[in-house]
Amino acid sequence: MISAVAALGLAVASLAAVTLAVGHASSRPAAHVTAASRAELSVKARIALTRYLSQGYQPRIKLAKPGGQNLNAGARNASAVQSFNWSGYADTSTAGAFTGVSASWRQPATFCSPEQRLTSYWVGLDGFDNGTVEQLGTLAWCFEGLPYYFSWWEMFPGGSVTVGATVQPGDLISASVKRSGTNYTLTLNDFTTPGNSFSTVQSCTTCENDSAEWIAERPAFPIGITPLTFFRSWNVRRGSQTSNGATGSIGSGPNATQITMIDATATYPLDSVSNLSGGGFSFRARWLNSY
Repeated sequence: MISAVAALGLAVASLAAVTLAVGHASSRPAAHVTAASRAELSVKARIALTRYLSQGYQPRIKLAKPGGQNLNAGARNASAVQSFNWSGYADTSTAGAFTGVSASWRQPATFCSPEQRLTSYWVGLDGFDNGTVEQLGTLAWCFEGLPYYFSWWEMFPGGSVTVGATVQPGDLISASVKRSGTNYTLTLNDFTTPGNSFSTVQSCTTCENDSAEWIAERPAFPIGITPLTFFRSWNVRRGSQTSNGATGSIGSGPNATQITMIDATATYPLDSVSNLSGGGFSFRARWLNSY
């Protein structure tokens, strides 16, 4: 994930937990950080993020059931599932069913501890039970005790690309993926800080287009899953999908499935996901824990 700057090895310690009271991520940027040093730190954070995400990022949902057993097949007929790395909603259907997905949200704020944490907020197609994901959104990255926010897109298994590095908490974001044949138009608008906006057209001949998603994610790697950054809530609005030629809400899409993120032992939730509201177009995810 993310276009490579340099492929340096990432120590396992970068994913390990720093001693922290669960539920109390409270560090704030130091008052003595000047604008110049903040800009320098931002460049450093972006390079570190690139290295972090070049360590075999695995965007496909990791479903779970009690006891921590990983499910190898998608839960297509379930109205609610638990996942180690995703939370939010997914609609699922047959191959080729989906041609669009979209939503809007306010960028959640985060507070950071000294450890590295990462949460991405995105909409996309595929990934619920296949090996591709066509996605875009924003992310919050805790690096050396400070929060950084980016806009990004990805056509997995190709690398993903960070675009804007000036996303701020409270920015009004809209994001969409629209498919025409094998071409995908990925468009993100940051109406508060327009420099983070972008639109790109990409091609995929192997994408199955059998699911649409609205997801808060803690990225998974072969050596572990990133701790979830604190966010008070992620409020999704105007969530829509186009499937089988008809555009409608999340709830009116085929096989709408609620996804709750759970800890590695499948014992307790890391966030809570509300029922759909506003005619099926909206929901809220609330942070509970980071591990």
